[in-house]
This record gives sequence, structure tokens and C-alpha cells, in this order.
Amino acid sequence: MLKILSFISLFIWMHSPSALTNLANDAVSQTIDRFHLAAANANYDEYFKLFAEDAVFLGTDGNERWTKEEFKAYVNPHFSKGKGWLYQSTQRNISLVKGTDIAFFDELLFNNYYGECRGSGVLIKVDSQWKILQYNLSIPVPNDISANIVGLIQKTNKAPK
Repeated sequence: MLKILSFISLFIWMHSPSALTNLANDAVSQTIDRFHLAAANANYDEYFKLFAEDAVFLGTDGNERWTKEEFKAYVNPHFSKGKGWLYQSTQRNISLVKGTDIAFFDELLFNNYYGECRGSGVLIKVDSQWKILQYNLSIPVPNDISANIVGLIQKTNKAPK
């Protein structure tokens, strides 16, 4: 009888809204972790397996907006030489869109070259697997130096007109 009650309690807990949210958050987080690990290991197949077919990647430069196929062409020469990139998540927030198979996230990252970065994006569940629909990599600029940074960008004539 105790085993049956334990099973029923476990079943009820696993199907409670908070437990389902925790499981979904864990699955989303694991997908993002696998994404970063595949990039660090220059694992082309694993990396792009984690993208939805209609995914978009936004890089740190304002001109870097790639479809999945465009991004594959950019990444392939690097990964084929064994050169990946390591971004370590130091803080992550995940939000699920209630009643959908959509999640969005933001995370602070550390990279040896860029220092502190921010990744954000949207994931969608496809065939029971979370896939990255959009990923946006940016470099947060502290407010107290933003005017200087804006001035440098304007000097390069890359600022939108």
C-alpha cells in the first residue's frame, strides 16, 4: 500500500504545474549547455542539430544576422580546423510561454577574448526536443562608458544613418 501511495504522490508531483515548469526549464537549460559545449568542441553536427530549421543567429556586429544555412557557411571553416569558441554561462534566466512550446532566455556569459557577454534567444519544441530558434550574442556596455563607445562606433561610419 505504501508503494502505491508513493507512486501516486510522485505522479501528482510530476504533473503539477511547478514540476512541469522545472522539468521544461531543465530541458531548455540542457539544450543551451549542449549548444555552448558543441561550440567549444567545434562539433559542427551537434551544434547545428540544436538549431531549428528556420533559426536565426545574431552576432555582436550589427551586420551579423544569419539564417541557419548562412551561419553554417560561416562556422564550417572554423570548426573544420578544430577552432571553436567557449562562452561559459555565469547566470541564466528562462521563461516559458504559458500554453505553448516556446521558451525564451537570457544569460550572462564569460569569454576569454570578449570578457562579459550576453546571450539571449528563443527556443521552440520540435518533436519533443528543444531547438534554438533565435540566438543573440551581444556585449553589454556599461552605461558610464556608453557615450564613448557610441562615439567610437560613429567614427567608424558603421552607425545606422
